[in-house]
Order: sequence, then C-alpha cells, then structure tokens
Amino acid sequence: MSLISSLAPTSGTGKPGSPAKRRSRTRANIGPATIVSALVLLIAIMWALFPGLFTQHDPNDGGTTPALLGPSLDHWFGTDQTGRDAYARVVYGASQSLLAALVAVGVGLIVGTAIGLIAGTRRGWVDDVLMRLIDVLLSIPAILLSLSIVVVLGFGTINAAIAVGVTAIAQFARLSRSEAVRINTSDFVAAAYGSGGTFFSVLVRHILPNSISPVLSLAVLQIGSAILQISTLGFLGYGTPPPTPEWGLIIAEGRNFVATAWWLTVLPGFVVMAIVLATHQIGNTLRKVTS
Repeated sequence: MSLISSLAPTSGTGKPGSPAKRRSRTRANIGPATIVSALVLLIAIMWALFPGLFTQHDPNDGGTTPALLGPSLDHWFGTDQTGRDAYARVVYGASQSLLAALVAVGVGLIVGTAIGLIAGTRRGWVDDVLMRLIDVLLSIPAILLSLSIVVVLGFGTINAAIAVGVTAIAQFARLSRSEAVRINTSDFVAAAYGSGGTFFSVLVRHILPNSISPVLSLAVLQIGSAILQISTLGFLGYGTPPPTPEWGLIIAEGRNFVATAWWLTVLPGFVVMAIVLATHQIGNTLRKVTS
C-alpha cells in the first residue's frame, strides 16, 4: 500500500490539488449568481419538505373561492378554473417534481456510471459492446424514448422518473468511461494491480473515487434537465395524474386560459425556469471547482 500511496495523486501545499489552491478556486467561482441559485433551490426543497409552512390553502380544494382570480395578496398566483389557489398547487407540486427529478438522476447516475466504469476499465470487447448500446440510446430522441417507456410502464410520477432516468444513462456512461480510461492508465492503478488487487477492488478503491467528481457535477446539472423532461411528460398528460399537483400538469391545466388568465401558465412556468437555471448554475460552479 505504501507504493500505491506514493503514486496516488497528492495534494501537498503549493501544488494544483492543494487545499489552499482549491479554496482559492472555490472562492473565485462562487459569485452572486451561485448564491442566488442556492437560495432558489433551498426554497424549492423547503416547498417539497414543508409545504404547509408556505401556504394555508388546500391545493386540491377550491371551496367557495371564485375561479380565475388574478394574483393578489390572498392568492399570490391567482386561482385556477375551479377556484384552487395556484400558488398552493405550485408549492405542493414541488414534492412531486423534485422527487421525480431525483429518482431520474439517481437511475441515470447509478446505471450510467456503472456501465461507464466497467467499459473504461475492462476495455476490449466489453467496452465495444457497452458503448454500442450507449450509442443506440443516444440515437433515440430523449422525449420519444421517455414517452415509449412511460407507455410501457404506465402513468405515474415514479414511472415518469424512471423513463427520464433511462434517457440520462448515456450521458453518465460516456463521462464516467472517459474518466475511467484516464485514471486506469495511472501509475498508482498499475501498482494496485501489481500488488495483487482484483478488478473490482481496484475499481472501487482507486478508479471510482478518483473519477466521481465530474460525474457528480453532471448529476447536479441533470436535475434541471430532469425537471424539464418530467414537466414535459406531465404537460402532455403522461406524468402524475390529476388532481395531484405537479408543475407540468399545472401549466397544462392553465393553457386553455392563457388569453384570460395568463398567470396560470406564466407564473408556474417562471418557477420551473428559475429552478432549472439555478441547478444549471450550481452544476457549472461545481464543475469549475472540481475540474
């Protein structure tokens, strides 16, 4: 192990990977945009976990509230065609949309990273077969593939998330493979094999830890893309069934009233856009810090 440790990447003072260098690079990349993005994501997460703290209205019950009221102090996003509070539906819809996005990214991250690591480490015919399968995934438009999977699995939040996750496998696989190929040619990996390490022990103890940072940065970026894809499925009617609030479904329900009640589509759409941009900003910041 001493030989492997001496050959492994170091982080001594003054070297590119030193703690001082990393702290300096982190401060340089964390600007106002990243801080605002973090606050936006924090609010969205709080919506998903504690929606009752942000609104007193029932998202599925209009009660005696008039329909299609404009934004006001009582109803920040107005009311929809049945008198339900639009802001309450957006807040309660965060749990569905964010949960689905996390499941989708989890599927893509776990499956894609495993495929990429095995392909990049084994090489040869294993690499060829796995990467050709990934090429097939890349050749199919993401929305078409996700729609096909949802039709097979059935409608619902988790099924939509799995469908979106499958479309993300290829991106994770290609990135993790390129990182695995780079790490696999390092001297400390050769020393690990020379010391009697098995394929899986070297993969888990050396290749995976040294190649995971870019993959995790991609995972953060993919959360925004997953939210968009899941919202698209919900908008088309393939996601969470009504009356459960979900961001794509909320926008779809208001599209017939764009001319008379623009707030039913514009304000929820703005929320989705803000959260997607926030995840992309944080993902880009993590990528710069870890590169």
